[in-house]
Formats: sequence, C-alpha cells, structure tokens
Amino acid sequence: KVEVAVQVVERWILARLRHHTFFCLSDLNTAIRQLLQEMNARPLQRQKVSRWDLFETLDRPALHPLPSTPYEYAQWKKAKVSIDYHIEFNRRLYSVPHALVGEVVELRITATLITVLHRGKQVALHQRHGSGRFSTQPHHMPESHRRHQEWSPGRFLNWAKQIGAATLTVVRHQLENRLHPEHGYRACLGILHQSRHYGNERLERACAQAVRIGSPTYRSIASILKNGLEKDLPHESISEHEPLVHDDLRGPGYYR
Repeated sequence: KVEVAVQVVERWILARLRHHTFFCLSDLNTAIRQLLQEMNARPLQRQKVSRWDLFETLDRPALHPLPSTPYEYAQWKKAKVSIDYHIEFNRRLYSVPHALVGEVVELRITATLITVLHRGKQVALHQRHGSGRFSTQPHHMPESHRRHQEWSPGRFLNWAKQIGAATLTVVRHQLENRLHPEHGYRACLGILHQSRHYGNERLERACAQAVRIGSPTYRSIASILKNGLEKDLPHESISEHEPLVHDDLRGPGYYR
C-alpha cells in the first residue's frame, strides 16, 4: 500500500507541478499543500469516503501525544546486591533496599540516572556520577547497621583477630574510616577471603606489609599477595595497638 500511495502522490501532485517554476521553497511547499488537501478530500472509488474522512474516524482517535521528554539512550546490565546493600557500576557503589541483599537486580543506565529494578519493579533511583564513591540513600538502610545476614563489625574483627594482629589492624581501619561501618564490609570480605587462596600466614604478612607502606587497602594487599612481596618481610607481627601512620590519614584532632 505504501507503493500505491507514492504513485498517487506522483500523479496528483508531482505530475501537476512538473511544468511550474518556483523561485523559493515556501512557494513550492504552498502549492504542494494545496494539492495534497485536494487529494485527501477526494472520495475514494471503492469506499466512497475520502482519505481525510478515514483519518478522522480511524486514525485520529487512536493517536497519543508525543512523550514530554525526548528518547534517552539507556544501557542495561545485571548486578548482584552485596551484603552492604549496594551494587557496583563503573567503580561506584549505589544503594538499594537492604531487603534485596543477595538478589540479582537490573540496572538501567543513562547519561544522568541509574535506575535499579527487581523483577521488573523499580526499587532505587540514583543520580549518576555524583561526588564520592558511595551513593547511599538513608531509606535503603536497615534500622540497625549491626547485622546483615549475620554479618557485623564484631564478626569481621573476630575473624581478623584469629588470623593475626596486622590483619586485625587493617580490618579495623576499613570499618572505622567509613561513614557507616557497613560500607567497609565489601573490603573486609575481600581482604579476609584472601586467606582461602594464600593461607592465614601469608595474609597476615601481607597486611603487615600494607600497614608498613601506609596503604592498608584491599587492592594493596591483593597486589602484595599476587606478586609475593610479603615473602621479603621478616617473620614478625605488628602490635595489635600499633596505629596506622600515613600522610593521607586524618587523626582525631582533625575533627575538633
């Protein structure tokens, strides 16, 4: 039917204008508009109604207004909610309702927003590229930050203490240098789980090395273990109460 419509336009409009000369585009458009109105108002042979009548009775009632905002390109991906009730995208962490810990959610990512959906229902909305590494909405937090599927700061500290004083120092640093201790759960798990691959002794020595260089982070410890750098450290353990000293760490006097 599209081809037929093109033929009709060629015969009723283009053919009738082929001998006319126009000196500006507006004059040409005016002539086309007039002939188009005539063509649409002319009754069809079989249906005995015009194209305009069909549009008014069939098409116009089914029309919907255009969206108020233009189409925005979106990227989709899946993510698993960590025990700290955050999902990760582009090295930033976005909160979701804490009841979804352990669930797989869908992310709809645009240039400005990150929408989190669970089973087709929107559960969180965040501005993208905000300041800081965490984007946490208060209503996503549990009433008590002390337990998340049986995880708590005390459990991490007890686990670390069983490995050694250096590991305990690193884990305590992760928990105490966050806006909320739960924000350190991801790093604590990553650090403590290194013992599964390298054993408690190597992890303890790697933590001691990380403390010595003033970089008690998951990335530093993982790199030390991966490259075997902890092997050069003497067989010693730092005191449980030895403070971390680094130019980038703020002491209690900073907050006075």
